[in-house]
Amino acid sequence: QVHLVESGGGLVQPGGSLRLSCSASGETLNYYGVGWFRQAPGREREGVSCVSQAGRIFYADSVKGRFTISKQNANNTVSLQMNSLKPEDTAVYYCAADSVGFEPCLGTYAMDYWGEGTLVTVSS
Repeated sequence: QVHLVESGGGLVQPGGSLRLSCSASGETLNYYGVGWFRQAPGREREGVSCVSQAGRIFYADSVKGRFTISKQNANNTVSLQMNSLKPEDTAVYYCAADSVGFEPCLGTYAMDYWGEGTLVTVSS
């Protein structure tokens, strides 16, 4: 069992930056794929970025060039650096882990464990 806890959400102006962190406990993330997903009001949960079990990185087209995912096996964390934020990035962001090794790993079906989420609001 992997327990995931997100942090770093908040209110930011358009064009600003935020860094989300996900801390894992219970098991090491070394053998898991990990990802960030988001869900805006009235919309389905969607993949934002992920690092597959094999170490390959994937981004949704909507965030390419603006978001950067990083996985730190040494301290069992996953981060998402979000730059040039837009109002349409407003959502609850979830961290997730995949024990199977899906590629690409941006589908919600690929993930076994989920955090509770952290709210990101982009507004002036």
